[in-house]
Amino acid sequence: MDRKNVWKTYTPAQKAELDQVNERYKACLDAGKTERECVAITVEEAKKAGYVSLAEAKAPLKAGDKIYAVCMDKSIVLFQIGRQPLEKGMNILGAHIDSPRIDVKQNPLYESDEFAYLDTHYYGGIKKYQWLTIPLALHGVVAKKDGTVINVSIGEKDDDPVFVISDLLVHLAAKQMEQKASAVIEGEKLDLILASCPLEEAEGLDKEEKDAVKANVVKILKESYNIEEEDFVSAELEIVPAGKARDCGIDRSMILAYGQDDRVCGFTSLFAMLDADVPERTACCILVDKEEIGSVGATGMQSRFFENVVAELIAMESGESELKVRRALQNSKMLSSDVSAAYDPMFADAFEKRSSAFFGKGLVFNKFTGSRGKNGSNDANAEYLAQIRRAMDEEQVAYQFAELGKVDVGGGGTIAYIMANYGMEVIDSGVPVLSMHAPWETTSKADVYEAYKGYLAFLKNM
Repeated sequence: MDRKNVWKTYTPAQKAELDQVNERYKACLDAGKTERECVAITVEEAKKAGYVSLAEAKAPLKAGDKIYAVCMDKSIVLFQIGRQPLEKGMNILGAHIDSPRIDVKQNPLYESDEFAYLDTHYYGGIKKYQWLTIPLALHGVVAKKDGTVINVSIGEKDDDPVFVISDLLVHLAAKQMEQKASAVIEGEKLDLILASCPLEEAEGLDKEEKDAVKANVVKILKESYNIEEEDFVSAELEIVPAGKARDCGIDRSMILAYGQDDRVCGFTSLFAMLDADVPERTACCILVDKEEIGSVGATGMQSRFFENVVAELIAMESGESELKVRRALQNSKMLSSDVSAAYDPMFADAFEKRSSAFFGKGLVFNKFTGSRGKNGSNDANAEYLAQIRRAMDEEQVAYQFAELGKVDVGGGGTIAYIMANYGMEVIDSGVPVLSMHAPWETTSKADVYEAYKGYLAFLKNM
């Protein structure tokens, strides 16, 4: 089935709306480079749209009520109560807001030959060599013993310093160039260069002190951020590419940015949720952490956070009932919104062209993901696919169906199989991405726009 390039179909009015959606999206990418920052953006935007926190919501719930709940500042769920009772099910948009990156360890600061470094541990599936010699920023929080939490963001402002992980110069790299790509740089060598200037003796440095550069870093941290070296133990600091989302291509048809897996689905789902009218069935948007490492932990999709919030809403609507909670979950329908691999002509051998996702052809649906023999996959039902097709066609959404590369080449996973455990209908959907999991990923503005339209259509028509 051949799908048209949707750029050829847009009216001037649609192009104007496309630009508005993508500018809104780029602004969120710039402000949300970590899961905590994404949650903060979501709370701010939700409040503007009339949402209240679960703690502030009042019983009994009625159609149109807007409620959000946050888990440890890293995951969030939003609900707009529909006209039907919750036990009839919800229309759920689910995406993850964590992205591959490099994390700072808990005892990270050290000096080696008059360089100060931060020791690191990479997070999620990355090609390690891609993170060498590019400008990097430091984002996160430092929690002090007195309960103070210090927000850290260094490397994004024009007058901020940036950081870097060094690479071996090509003149001395004959042995390195013989290595497999996975071994070009070891994980333990992905340490961030923090400083190279020593603390002067006149500033109180002991003459026997060997780590003068480290001492200078400690001094700067104390003076500028009120952070002690010991505070790294209770910190969550993430190393991400420095710089803003940019228009890509001379025609400005694409976006180049960090973290589009899966914030392109997360933010378009959020926009659809905030812009949706009062639904027939309760609308829900889930933005979760830890998908890149298996959806584990209290803030991942495998936790009971979402289920617990649904139980709270059922209690507020009609009284506590475990059975109604189970019915609400089982009767729900979900788009597990995660990115898909865009067909790349430069690496055509990795793709089966008839089953690939293409730039400019709209929102992608994956009946199944997993790897090879559909291992680890949710395999959506044919009847549900038919409902999805109807909902998209009614709102004139451009969409396509795809798989993640050739059958025996690789594969990937999403949160779909976790939510399917409740017995609800789930299908993977998302935006095609070039260079997925690289420090800078590329998307088509047309696909971002069609994803937003598709998520609105799902909330309205399912």
